[in-house]
Amino acid sequence: MNRPARYALWLFVIFLGLSVGAGLYEARIVVPIWQETPPKTWVNTGTQFWAFITSGPLTLIIIAGVFLAWRSSGPSRPWWLAALSVSIVERIATFGYFIPTMYWLQTQTGGVDGTVTSTLATWVTLNHGRHVLSIAAWLLSLKAFSLLGPASDHRN
Repeated sequence: MNRPARYALWLFVIFLGLSVGAGLYEARIVVPIWQETPPKTWVNTGTQFWAFITSGPLTLIIIAGVFLAWRSSGPSRPWWLAALSVSIVERIATFGYFIPTMYWLQTQTGGVDGTVTSTLATWVTLNHGRHVLSIAAWLLSLKAFSLLGPASDHRN
């Protein structure tokens, strides 16, 4: 595997790991606070954190990774492509549902009413599936990374 591909896989593993850890932290610590307080008081983690970890960088790393993994060879390639495929499904769900729904929730100026409570409950339930996808992609990427072998064996 050439250097750009190695670096892309390395960055993919790191940013995906950060995303998994932060997502689990948010689910266990932040979301329970949201469930008890009005949306206008919620910390906007989307613009204060997620945009810098997943919305921007991880998405770009996935796009670059698809190109680089497709052109690579070796035992890590199928694992990396599998990880990228799972991540693409997760990114589609994130941009198609999770971000727009959270944006809508955070623009609600009233208190915690039935619509907000119901929407947040659905978001939380579906978010468990997103965690499963992220963890699966991360484990697949770690397997791909473990199969790279020593960098000194590669001259590109």
